[in-house]
Amino acid sequence: MATIVFCSDPTRPARPDPDYAAETDAARAAGFSIEAVDHDSLVKGDAAATAGRIPRRAAREIAIYRGWMMSPRAYAALFDALIERNLALVSDPGAYRHAHWLPESYSVIRGRTPESVWLPGKPPAMDEIHSALRVFADRPVLLKDYVKSRKHEWLDACFIAHASDRAAVERSVRRFVELQGDDFAEGLVFREFVQLQSIGDHPQSGMPLSREHRFFVAKGKPLLASAYWNVAASGAPPPFDEFESLAERVQSPFFTLDVAKRENGDWLVIELGDGGVAGLPDGADASAFYRALFAAFA
Repeated sequence: MATIVFCSDPTRPARPDPDYAAETDAARAAGFSIEAVDHDSLVKGDAAATAGRIPRRAAREIAIYRGWMMSPRAYAALFDALIERNLALVSDPGAYRHAHWLPESYSVIRGRTPESVWLPGKPPAMDEIHSALRVFADRPVLLKDYVKSRKHEWLDACFIAHASDRAAVERSVRRFVELQGDDFAEGLVFREFVQLQSIGDHPQSGMPLSREHRFFVAKGKPLLASAYWNVAASGAPPPFDEFESLAERVQSPFFTLDVAKRENGDWLVIELGDGGVAGLPDGADASAFYRALFAAFA
């Protein structure tokens, strides 16, 4: 038996969060059993309350988390809490950290992804930031933390037109840190801006959209490929063969691979992500996803 562990509904803790209703139905139909964990208790450090409603299994079973993002430390606490109930998450804490934090997986995707530098700290000192940015000279860069960008605040806290523009860098960093608040993850990452094939601008935020696709990958093989954006035509995803050797080097059994098409026609790796906390893009086939997930792990 295999179990999907969703985040619980804050108003009905025994049930998965309603945001995962479609996934819950698809997971049950695919053959998974369903459990729910209290994400709020987890991020507050109360590991005992996190999985308190889950009955202990008589024998060890595999489990897959599908829910909100969390820090690697919180994920390790979740892993331990579930082990006490004889549920073993397919991704251990090391695998989660490897796929979730870009600096941890950068060596795997380097050469297929934009050049990147990072600095730990909340936030790091401005002098350190300017020193690290010298590698980009006057080129444009994108700003994020170890996990997320503020891409929908594109001009305020994401895109910096000139890495050498000290005032613009400092303004963007301060705004980014302000917007991230308690969600700030570990440190700052600066990435070379690469021109991608455009499919227009986001209708709400105005950020530029590109031909981007998300692969869910289990044990090095693709489970599902879906257009990242459903607000404009993205075309067909690339053949996974193009990324197979890279995927085999990823130190995680369940992860996402986001790719985008450059203006010159080449496919670029945007980033990896942990498969448990990565969202299914709008329009993705949840039933097909969970059938493939069951076949891979059950």
